[in-house]
Amino acid sequence: MIRLLYFAWVRERIGKAEEALALEHPASLRQILDRLRTVSAGHAAALADPSRLRAAINQDFAGFDAIVHPGDEVALFPPVTGG
Repeated sequence: MIRLLYFAWVRERIGKAEEALALEHPASLRQILDRLRTVSAGHAAALADPSRLRAAINQDFAGFDAIVHPGDEVALFPPVTGG
């Protein structure tokens, strides 16, 4: 099982701030996104273009080729801009 956290417009499109996903074996973050897109229309819309997303695994920034292990926490959010 992994814990997924969603922030900003990602959370709005998915309709929840967090959820759990069964994960028995390590998988790349890209594979997890592919799987999540099939969960709902909101997931598909929010995760359609990974270039518009940033991710963190266990609170460390990660690329989409990074490996996620059972028990990890994954956060998905839009890029942060400053002003």
